[in-house]
Amino acid sequence: MIASLGAYAPVACILLFLLASLLVVWRLEALSGQGVEGTVLGTVFMPFCSGMGNIVFALVLAMNAGKGEDVLINCLFNNITNFTLLIGGPVLIWSMASIPRKKTKAVVLEHKMGRLSLSLNLVAALFFSLFLWLLAADGKLTRMDGFVLLLLFVFWQCFHIYDVKKTNLLKKQSYPLTLPLEVILLLLGAAGVFVSTDWLVQWFQTLESDSVPQHVLGWASGVLMVLPNAILAFYYGSKKRMDVVYTSQSGDAHICIPLCIGLFAVFRDIPASGFLQQSLLILMGLCAAHLLFVLLLGKLPRVAAAVLLAVFGYFVWTGLV
Repeated sequence: MIASLGAYAPVACILLFLLASLLVVWRLEALSGQGVEGTVLGTVFMPFCSGMGNIVFALVLAMNAGKGEDVLINCLFNNITNFTLLIGGPVLIWSMASIPRKKTKAVVLEHKMGRLSLSLNLVAALFFSLFLWLLAADGKLTRMDGFVLLLLFVFWQCFHIYDVKKTNLLKKQSYPLTLPLEVILLLLGAAGVFVSTDWLVQWFQTLESDSVPQHVLGWASGVLMVLPNAILAFYYGSKKRMDVVYTSQSGDAHICIPLCIGLFAVFRDIPASGFLQQSLLILMGLCAAHLLFVLLLGKLPRVAAAVLLAVFGYFVWTGLV
């Protein structure tokens, strides 16, 4: 059906991908309006929704004999962009408040709990990156390495489910009755992401290497997959919900590493290049820096946000060169 559109098919697929991503953002905002906490929204719902494109990309490449290097570039570009451009950009524009304006006991307590949850997310992202760096030290990621990464991800999600259940019990709250309908709409958005990503990857692989270098696939897909994250980051930044911005971008890092890379490695070995090791060191440094600012200041200063944008430029330049 998509192929019948001829030369307009790639444009149609990109539009389908963006519309499906916007559907996801729309329903996430509806969940937020129905009382779902910012921390729960950012750590449980948003990472899966905004990271759906990366998950699909890894699966599609695994099923179509794609290259592991493209998956690595896609995931690393996504994570480093999250921790630099998509957190630093909103902070530069709207700043990031560290102390609630309403200094009631309940609001201050919720703020402290949010900082604690964010710190834990950053620690997890740091350790997942370190695990991948250690597994890739022998020059490649094997099938067993992939299973290790997937088990790490499953354990982390079990912890998240426990944490959410505990919070709901302590606060005596429950999810809205419309949650099943919201999940169905989110799945429709995910289906749109899958169809568009599948077609785009297969179309790209048919292009002549003389006109479009094959190694560009990882970078091009990374730019496309990061757009839903960018929509979330700047939308919630404009709403002064930096708690959601920070938790969603740090939580999305857990989708790429370890889930996406682990999924591909289960099907095919991935050679570990020097670019991977260098990028992981940058990523670990970013996680450590964010953790330091959150623990000591409770916010990201605008000066640090500007430095993050410079780090993003350096990463892209070294990768493409």
